[in-house]
Amino acid sequence: MKRSTIPEIISAVFIFLFVYTALSKIFTFHLFAQTLKETPIIGGIADYIAIAIPIIELMISLLLFLPRTRRPGLYSTFVLMFVFTLYIGYMIIFTPQLPCTCGGVIEKMTWTQHLLFNVVFTLLALTAILLTPYKQIIS
Repeated sequence: MKRSTIPEIISAVFIFLFVYTALSKIFTFHLFAQTLKETPIIGGIADYIAIAIPIIELMISLLLFLPRTRRPGLYSTFVLMFVFTLYIGYMIIFTPQLPCTCGGVIEKMTWTQHLLFNVVFTLLALTAILLTPYKQIIS
């Protein structure tokens, strides 16, 4: 297996994850926005966040899909997953009873399971960044 194959596989996994969760948030938009409004750190800007997150997830998916933009897509993926992981850590510490605002089957996870899931996926994004050949973005 070529070294560039692993980042391609990881990118495909993230494309699936982000498209799946973005569409799930879009299809249940009012519930998603309402749940965000109940979050202490997001509350006042929940409507903007509810619109921005699915758009960001879909934009990152497009970056990951195109070979010339995969590296920026992987960096964006890492940042997004890191921020989501911090958010989940905050929720575990300060408001663990709040339902998850994620989409689809991911919302069925406990907060601790979701934290572990995000840590693993954040590390996957970092792995893909480290294994993506720099030459790929300038060729």
